[in-house]
Amino acid sequence: MAEKWRVAAVGAAVALAVLTAGCGHGDNSAHQSGSSAAVSTAEPAAPTPTETDVNDNGTPDSDPSDRDWPGKMTVVYEDATTPEAIRGRKFMEETNLLPQLADDINDTLKLPYDIPVKGEQCGEANDFWTPADKAMTMCYEDVAGNLDIFQTADFKDPRLAAFHAAVAAFYHETGHMVIDIYDLPALGREEDVADQASVYLLLRPEDDGKIDQDSVDAVRDEAFTFAALSDMNNGEVSPDELADVHSPNRTRMVNMVCWAYGADPDPLEDLVANGILPEQRAAGCDDEYQQLEHAWNTLLGPYLK
Repeated sequence: MAEKWRVAAVGAAVALAVLTAGCGHGDNSAHQSGSSAAVSTAEPAAPTPTETDVNDNGTPDSDPSDRDWPGKMTVVYEDATTPEAIRGRKFMEETNLLPQLADDINDTLKLPYDIPVKGEQCGEANDFWTPADKAMTMCYEDVAGNLDIFQTADFKDPRLAAFHAAVAAFYHETGHMVIDIYDLPALGREEDVADQASVYLLLRPEDDGKIDQDSVDAVRDEAFTFAALSDMNNGEVSPDELADVHSPNRTRMVNMVCWAYGADPDPLEDLVANGILPEQRAAGCDDEYQQLEHAWNTLLGPYLK
């Protein structure tokens, strides 16, 4: 089966995808043919839905089958000035991260209007969906921080692991995006629901019925970042963390690993063997994933290509 993602190693190209997008450096002339995601450094205008896009209350039409879906996800690189942000932007450009993510969304989802995914200097390690602007922001500091995490952990290929974690983080934000643009009900705390959406979208089977191994690795590597963040606090959870809109990092790690294990257990058997995914939880992960898949097939099915 063809692999889904492609990331460039330092000084060499490593084939990790079927997507053929070139390395965009803030200039369309550097963007090779084969990618539908335009790369720009210009700030896009906020979308203005038309009468054909939305109902009277401003939400997308509840029956998408009789509509045109003219939108696409585009790519914008904002300026980077701090050393950490410059390093993060360089990583995004060298790995062609954002155009690949945009292409995958354009191949997967029907969009009512153009939606930018922006690489941006945020001043913190974060990624977010902004409902008011209908825009996705991937912070340069987040990928730089993940590079540090995987290098400190002495991963065999920290760049690849950081790339995988960024893919999974993007799909978490895509969970927020689809809840917003399609006016979907969030059955639970939205951050938990967005974690579910990220696993669902990443692990949808390919045309051959198999789940892409790189997408499984994206869930695994993103889960590792949650474990690393938890370990920074010696596994302790503060009252503020318990009250946060996100579940505690260790809980997010186990949840994502469980759902991925329920979708495709073979690649993740080692996580059960070494106790990262407790056997008691692992026994029910297939049922958990089946429930998750049914919910998202129901909610998102009309908007999938």
